[in-house]
Amino acid sequence: MTQNKGLKKTLTPFMLWGLGVGYVISGMYFGWNLGLEKGGTGGMAIATLAIMVMYVTFTFSYAELACAIPKAGGVFDYANKAMGENIGFIAGIAQIVEFILAPPAIAFAIGAYFNAFFPQVPVLTSAIAIYFIFTALNVYGVKAAASFEVVVTIFAVGELLLFSGIALPKFEVTNLTQNALPNGWTGLFAAIPFAIWFFLGIEGIANVAEETKNPQRDISKGFGWAIFTLAILCILIFISATGIAGWEAIVYKNGLNGETSDSPLPLALAKITGNNHLMYHLLITVGLFGLVASFHGLILAAGRSTYEMGRVRNIPSFLGKISPRFHTPANALIGNMVIGILALLSGKTSEIIIFSVFGALTLYIISMISIMILRKREPELPRPFRIRFYPLFPVVALIIASISIIAMLIFNLKLGLIYLSILAITFLLYRTFKTADK
Repeated sequence: MTQNKGLKKTLTPFMLWGLGVGYVISGMYFGWNLGLEKGGTGGMAIATLAIMVMYVTFTFSYAELACAIPKAGGVFDYANKAMGENIGFIAGIAQIVEFILAPPAIAFAIGAYFNAFFPQVPVLTSAIAIYFIFTALNVYGVKAAASFEVVVTIFAVGELLLFSGIALPKFEVTNLTQNALPNGWTGLFAAIPFAIWFFLGIEGIANVAEETKNPQRDISKGFGWAIFTLAILCILIFISATGIAGWEAIVYKNGLNGETSDSPLPLALAKITGNNHLMYHLLITVGLFGLVASFHGLILAAGRSTYEMGRVRNIPSFLGKISPRFHTPANALIGNMVIGILALLSGKTSEIIIFSVFGALTLYIISMISIMILRKREPELPRPFRIRFYPLFPVVALIIASISIIAMLIFNLKLGLIYLSILAITFLLYRTFKTADK
């Protein structure tokens, strides 16, 4: 039997920083390098800078919403208040798509890491096993989950700094400028989803607002420290990894136009130390921490997002129940795990990432419109944190997010249509059941 007694308030600003960086940091370890194949160093660099501007402006704007409306549903609650329950539902589904479909892609990468050390263990077996382990940790309690996240995140950040320290002395400008635009300027737009992968998930901080000791004060600190850390790491990793031997060296496993790799940092380091050096093996071993941090953190955020949608009966209500023993959204966490494992079984890792990015961009667009509507309609709404550069920040974030989702639809039309179909079908089901309830 489960009941709603509310979520425990245990999180501090430092834990929020750990969660925010942890949600995202796997993007520094794998995935972003595939954007180099689309845009080269020039196209990927421009796309990354534009996306970095989007995330900085979005993050501070989103922090205002999170502090004014500190609920576990994140964008679902903000859009609901600003634009009504229909748009709120669409925002909530987009958020669920982002948070539920990012972890399977990361789980596959973790499984591949284990397979490299233990070839007898299949990738899929490891990926499913870690789903059970980290779902169980999140069911047990948010403080234990967040404390673990902070420790793993510190290791992951330290490893990225160590990599940069080894790689930067070998940096050469010519490696950045060589073949900088292999597909012309259109490659810049094709690289956008991979630039977004650098930062995808930071908005998950808002979904633990109800479990933060002082959300009105602490959430803005957590967002601010996290985005600053991530921006610095993004610049360091991009320059140091591509500056060693050119972008092709960290995209293809075995030479030009070979099979693409999900391990750009080991490929870069092998050019310096060889693949039998102690430092090389250390990077591969500790690199696992970055993947685990993001996987675990996104499971935590997804649980809160699904819980809030279930709590207000927009999806099956049993998903909105709190465990009376652990005071965590256990049903939502387990439901998300089932969907995540089904996604894993599809084996379509790159497609899963694209779906997740579509969900994220939908979330960003709706939330930026929400902040502007609420500023106009509810000027007296208590806002413990107000962005200084209003309306510039939300407008900039909205413009870049809108251009990005249009570019993604152009370059991933089939997946985009499937994503839009998911939104349409779930919305029709929602309206049908809502009308039946009345």
